[in-house]
Amino acid sequence: MTESRRKNSRPWLLWPVLSALLALATPAAAVSVSGLYNADVPVQGGSAAALQQGYADGLRQVMVRVSGSRDVLQREGIDQVLSEAESLLQAYQVGSEAGQSRLRMSFGAVGVNRALASIGAPVWGANRPLTLAWVAVEDRGSRSLLTRSGAGAEWRDAFRQAAGVRGLPIEFPSENQGSDRALLSDLWGQFIGRIQKASEDVSYDVLALVRVSRSGGQWRAGWVVDGMGMDAAERSVSAGNPDDLAQAVVDYWAEQYASRYAVSAGEIGDSPKVDVVFDGVSTLADYGRINKVLEGLTPVVSVSAARIRGERLTARIAFTGELEQLKEYIALDPRFVPVEGESEQTQPADEQDAEQAFESLYQVLNYRWQPSPVVSSGEDG
Repeated sequence: MTESRRKNSRPWLLWPVLSALLALATPAAAVSVSGLYNADVPVQGGSAAALQQGYADGLRQVMVRVSGSRDVLQREGIDQVLSEAESLLQAYQVGSEAGQSRLRMSFGAVGVNRALASIGAPVWGANRPLTLAWVAVEDRGSRSLLTRSGAGAEWRDAFRQAAGVRGLPIEFPSENQGSDRALLSDLWGQFIGRIQKASEDVSYDVLALVRVSRSGGQWRAGWVVDGMGMDAAERSVSAGNPDDLAQAVVDYWAEQYASRYAVSAGEIGDSPKVDVVFDGVSTLADYGRINKVLEGLTPVVSVSAARIRGERLTARIAFTGELEQLKEYIALDPRFVPVEGESEQTQPADEQDAEQAFESLYQVLNYRWQPSPVVSSGEDG
């Protein structure tokens, strides 16, 4: 049996989607991660007390994911924020899985960001670096490469689950690389040259070379990274099982990326801003109409043209309330046709665009401008 509730009629959002569209053979492709403000936690039934505890547990997950650091849970004022978790909810659902009650929640992005700012914590936006993880596992004298499917499911699932917890997009090499023993040897030796060459057919921001092995009763992971000016020195962690080891590795990556791209508390303004991309803007008149419509929407504070390239307009909108409210208002105009899935991966045109994409707090919204057909009055004969 499932019980659902909505806050302010917001649509329910699914568990984090960390998909990267890897068909394009170009580097530096920021991935816009959805589900950052969702949480799924076990609860002891559906009583008011159990739900209140579940709201706080879910908000803990979200605040770590959005701040980019587990240290957020040690900040002064965090207990007060967690005690008011229900006020940040947009929707929740109580269900059951394998005999265990679970609470799924969607928190408001703007509200969570402001809560983080209120305790001096940074906010890491939705556009995040894609890590291409070359992971070699040595177990009982045998080495294997983790690929997108095939052998190594336990380790692959462990890394994917860990990435989901932290909102970090990762991908693995294609299956046809799994049988290349020379590549595996280079990976184990952490020689990056041939690994870079073998990675040319996929998009990524950071290349990670990871070797996993047993050390006594522990698992050990050592890695080096290449890309985005990250520290190339070898790092290592140890843990008692694959899940904990993968989480420790991904935690380190997430903390490093967030330290570079998270926005400080002082930069979280009263009016949040989101980039909205419109394709099919072919004339100056189109631009004027779009601007006029957007400025007339109730949540919109201001509209500015961030970039114009060809028939693509990127507008930066300052708004009040939650992002879902803005999307609902935009949806009322049939000339704005949502482009599904477009926001999952962005291809910045230059280095400045790339930096701006990573520093944006909210998912880029994508639409196609579809002007209303012109109806003749008959006077033109």
